[in-house]
Amino acid sequence: MSLYAVDRESGLALYRQIASRLEQEVRHRFVPGDGLPSETALAEQFGVNRHTLRRAVDELVEAGLLERRHGLGVFVLDTQLDYRITQATRFTENLASLGLMTDLRILRKQTLGAIAGVAERLDIGVGEAVHWIETLRLVEGRPLCVISHFAPAERFPDLLERFERDSLHALLEAGYGCRLRRTESLVTAVLPQGDDARMLGMPQNRPVLRVKSVNVNDRDGTPVEYAITRFRADRIQLRLNP
Repeated sequence: MSLYAVDRESGLALYRQIASRLEQEVRHRFVPGDGLPSETALAEQFGVNRHTLRRAVDELVEAGLLERRHGLGVFVLDTQLDYRITQATRFTENLASLGLMTDLRILRKQTLGAIAGVAERLDIGVGEAVHWIETLRLVEGRPLCVISHFAPAERFPDLLERFERDSLHALLEAGYGCRLRRTESLVTAVLPQGDDARMLGMPQNRPVLRVKSVNVNDRDGTPVEYAITRFRADRIQLRLNP
């Protein structure tokens, strides 16, 4: 980028002028994943202080064009992923079909007593033991969603020991003979809770798409898994298919 002049007599706020020019540059000269010059360098190019430059960048972050990555800088956002939710949705297979590399990180594995909402969806008694597995899913090395999985401990006593890095649904099918079928998906836009924002690398005041799903054994309809997925709303478009 060369030196850009801003019109201090136009009546239009400087940060809005800069945001408009940056948007043009990003759309015509950058591709998703590209990093912008540092805020110090951009402030010098526009002849403004860093506070004004940062406010301009904030405008484009809020618009979903850019994102800040802690300790790395400002990057051009990808176009939204078109993620299909069907009766047989599997995260890895779904995104692999789009030619994308995925990874999984296990955040927590624990057995605890089922609270009322979990017990109702798994058709078990309140307080009965359930396995809780929390995973972070990454696409092309970047966080996309956090998933809380709940499964009846009585039915899968050694699930925590057996689940490592592969697909949980693939393990339930291969290891326990449970081929899963999704019977319910409730989608809500909410603010991130707990440490979700930190794990997803996003601001606390930006929404996530929360999907509550019930998966049953396709053979007999018995509830097998209740999952609560929190997607970065700026990175995904959910397509619900019957």
